[in-house]
Amino acid sequence: MFTTVELPDVDEACAYCGSRIFDHDPICVRDCTDDCGSATYFCNYACLSTYVDENNLTAGDACEWSPDDPHCC
Repeated sequence: MFTTVELPDVDEACAYCGSRIFDHDPICVRDCTDDCGSATYFCNYACLSTYVDENNLTAGDACEWSPDDPHCC
């Protein structure tokens, strides 16, 4: 799977709070389980974490570990 990396616009806004991402410590997130669509930008890890929590994006995405299951994780 290949994707092209491009720098976002200097005025790119955070997907969560709307702040300019380059005024902070920006993070680029791309959903590569869905054809590596357009990147989503966050100004910092706090906004990314809050966005994930508020949109319940981790529900059902973690495997359950079992010492007897050879196919898990």
